[in-house]
Amino acid sequence: MPNSEARVPDPAVVDQAIHWLVRLRFNPADEQTQRTFEHWLQRCPEHLLAWQRVQVLGDDFAGIPSDLARHTLKGSRSGMHRRKALKLLGTLATVGGAAWLGRDYTPLPAILAQQHSKTGERKRFQLDDGSLVQLNSDSAVDSYFNPQRRLLVLRRGEIIVNTGADSGADSPRPFWVQTRDGMIRTLNARFLTYERDDGTLIAVQSGTVTVFPGASQPVAVNDTVQAGSQRLFTSDGVREFKDDGLDLWSWSDGVISARNMRLGDFIGALSRYRPGLLRCAEEVSGLRVSGTFQLADTDQVLALVAQSLHLQIEYRTQYWVTLSAAS
Repeated sequence: MPNSEARVPDPAVVDQAIHWLVRLRFNPADEQTQRTFEHWLQRCPEHLLAWQRVQVLGDDFAGIPSDLARHTLKGSRSGMHRRKALKLLGTLATVGGAAWLGRDYTPLPAILAQQHSKTGERKRFQLDDGSLVQLNSDSAVDSYFNPQRRLLVLRRGEIIVNTGADSGADSPRPFWVQTRDGMIRTLNARFLTYERDDGTLIAVQSGTVTVFPGASQPVAVNDTVQAGSQRLFTSDGVREFKDDGLDLWSWSDGVISARNMRLGDFIGALSRYRPGLLRCAEEVSGLRVSGTFQLADTDQVLALVAQSLHLQIEYRTQYWVTLSAAS
């Protein structure tokens, strides 16, 4: 039986999806616009397929100014740009649901999530069960509670969760987090999870957390993450996470804290908190950074790092910045 999710959507439908992406991401959406979009999305399965595929275009432009992103996305609606986009979209797998647990879960876009943060923004909020959730820069989550379980769906980015006592329930319900790479379960813990390029990071500060890689693999001994430990998991399994010198928890206090961290890795971490392209030249990427810096002003962080390592900062624009060796 052919997999309908692997097919390439009709170009006309992709055009419509790109139109909605531009309209929703870069323009304020009132209730009428939201209802019209949801009606379009539910009208036929191909609309949902095109929307899921075309979101990757929006993610590529999430960090640049809205006027430039709007222009670039609109440009992808014509000629060779669109044909290249369709070729790319045709190779992408759609996001899978948690069929074994979250049967009531529908993969809605991150931009429509119940809670989300912009690039450089951090937010915190409380769930109905008393759990406290913090969103890092450019992150999004949805929550789905029922009498049997508490479910938080990580749409994008990074969160810290401090699970509540769930005093309103007859007995504490298991607390689940669904990620791109699998599921996380706990009853009472403070933990962090972050969807990285190479997998999903889970770090536990207190309590214990159990990781279920993929859809429904059985629990193994090393799938339980204890307080003070951290793991990286993909749909294929769980492995140790190598500490690169970044304090994983520091962003919750509004700072980025590094200990003997490679400059290349530090710049990669800092780039999450500012729009545009931030990089360092290859010849200086191995230099080491230590210190604690305020995330409220990333330009000041760059200036301090450049001063301590005797580097120069090249601003081609505010959105294209490079650190290199001083001449």
